[in-house]
Amino acid sequence: MAARNTAFLLVGLLALFRTWGVTADVEVNMEDRVEVFRGETASITCMFTSSEGVGGIMIQWFYVTKTGEKQKIFYQDPTGTVVDEGTPFTDRISVNGTGATGEIVMTISDVQLEDELEFICLIKGLTEGTGEGRTKLKVFVTPDFPTIESVQTGFSLNEGPSKIGTCEVKNGFPRPNITWYRNKAPLRVAQDVVKVVLSTTVESSGLFSVTSELIMKVMKEDKDDLFYCEINYFVPGGLRMTETPNINITVYYPSTAVRVWVESPKGHIKEGDSVELQCRGDGNKPSSIFTISHKGVEYATNVLVLDNVTRRNSGDYECTSMDMDTYEDISGNTTVFVHYLDPAVVTAEDPVVMAQGEMTATCNALSSLDTQIVWMKDGEVVSTGNSLILKDATFDSAGEYLCVVTALEIEGMETSATLDVEVQGQPEIMKPDYTEMEESFGSTVDLNCNARGFPTPSVTWTTSDGKTLSSTSHRKTRGHVHSQVSIKVTSDITAFCNASNDFGTDAVTFNIAATINTTTPATTSTSTTTTTTTTATATNTSDTAQTPIPPKKITKEGNGVIIAVIIICILLLAILGSVLYFLYKKGKICGRSGKQDLTKDNSGKDNIVVEMKGDNTEEAVLLGVNGEKQPPSHQGGAYLDVQK
Repeated sequence: MAARNTAFLLVGLLALFRTWGVTADVEVNMEDRVEVFRGETASITCMFTSSEGVGGIMIQWFYVTKTGEKQKIFYQDPTGTVVDEGTPFTDRISVNGTGATGEIVMTISDVQLEDELEFICLIKGLTEGTGEGRTKLKVFVTPDFPTIESVQTGFSLNEGPSKIGTCEVKNGFPRPNITWYRNKAPLRVAQDVVKVVLSTTVESSGLFSVTSELIMKVMKEDKDDLFYCEINYFVPGGLRMTETPNINITVYYPSTAVRVWVESPKGHIKEGDSVELQCRGDGNKPSSIFTISHKGVEYATNVLVLDNVTRRNSGDYECTSMDMDTYEDISGNTTVFVHYLDPAVVTAEDPVVMAQGEMTATCNALSSLDTQIVWMKDGEVVSTGNSLILKDATFDSAGEYLCVVTALEIEGMETSATLDVEVQGQPEIMKPDYTEMEESFGSTVDLNCNARGFPTPSVTWTTSDGKTLSSTSHRKTRGHVHSQVSIKVTSDITAFCNASNDFGTDAVTFNIAATINTTTPATTSTSTTTTTTTTATATNTSDTAQTPIPPKKITKEGNGVIIAVIIICILLLAILGSVLYFLYKKGKICGRSGKQDLTKDNSGKDNIVVEMKGDNTEEAVLLGVNGEKQPPSHQGGAYLDVQK
């Protein structure tokens, strides 16, 4: 009831002011525009002042339709507020403030593109004073990321302006702008040179899609150019920009020069290599045809591969490029040289058979490069240069000689030849370490004999009693013979290794002494007048421990030394025999003094009879104490008899 009375009071005052003719001034201030993204909430502020104060005013909100008409959407006075029904904003607007502060804010939720209108705030005082303000609501939508497409075909220089590519940006609001760039510089429209065709589409959603086509007359310089589009679009409070990826175009232009070169191998070319020749022009027209020719032979290609080349592949190679549109051709050439190294040739018959002495052989190989020649034997360098000179050749000089010819400028370029050298001469037997040896009775001995010579000698084995031995191993190599026999020791043996060829013979003697393992007991026999000690060579019946005697190998001295020793021994024996004979004749030995009486009583003296009998003697000689021979009846086996 109080509110209704207050409202009637205000209406009455208003009528009174009109009667008196008093008017009030109202001033309204609003922003020119309010910007917001689609779907967000927009806030439109209306600020006002009045000479009557801010109480008891009437507020109305309008929007201007597309046809320019004002459409009320909100009303407010001191008695209440009313939102008009049936407008696009009925369910989406709200107004904050009663006018007591001089500021009214209207908010519109979920702003759409259709909301981009002009809004009016109308303020009316208690008298006839009225003021209004206007604000435009701007709605923005960020467009999709732009795309760019290039024309896939190439462009020829003699063609007119051609379509280069297309840029497109979709679903933006307000309409985005597209600018073409070439190498980061914007393209300017120029008649008959650069043309840009724009087309705009309004989607059913009310958003804008923009397409831009670039049409341009291409030049050769454009073959490496990069093209892209820049997109500019508005957002609340400013302007944003994005760019498309880069594209390039293919420009076809004829060649003005042709180059042909050896792609591989790099550096020198030698026989046996694979050679790749390539030909290129400075143009790129697909209608150009390349041919490579050499000594009148043409190859319809711009890449020529020659396998296993020889010196015949040397010479000039010409490459020709023909434009099939104009039938004009240009050419270029290069020179190929294939280095060679012929097989090495040795100027001596193979094998070389020579007498001991001096030999000369030469080795050469025809080459396009400087060469180095070395001679090798058994993996070692024996001579440098093309000549091989053997001085004082011996059997050690025989063998295979390798002549190696190398072209130093190219790695792996070499050739070789072999020369077999045989040195003639009588056989030589390499002296063994032992030719005199002692071996146990019943054992087996292996004898080895190595002989060399040319022609390759033959080797046989014999014994001192004329027997021929069969070898257990017999190997022949280049001018060498190795032979081995196995001998069972049953007695003292002398074996001979005999080597012979057309130029002579050589031999080596092996002496084997058969030994029996024996012991050496110390047995003593005693008499009243003489003590004699003997050593048993066969068996020992005493309790003394037996000690085996190992076989001995005796190193054979030189032949000259042995002969000298034998001669000296014979001389000494001759001198000793002469002295003994002289003493015997003078009666100085054996108690001889003229002729003795055999019947003389010798009972007072001891008689000692010694019988000595060797294995190979035919009779035993018995000597009495006076040196006389004893009768055969006293002869027997090997024994020692002591008589008194």
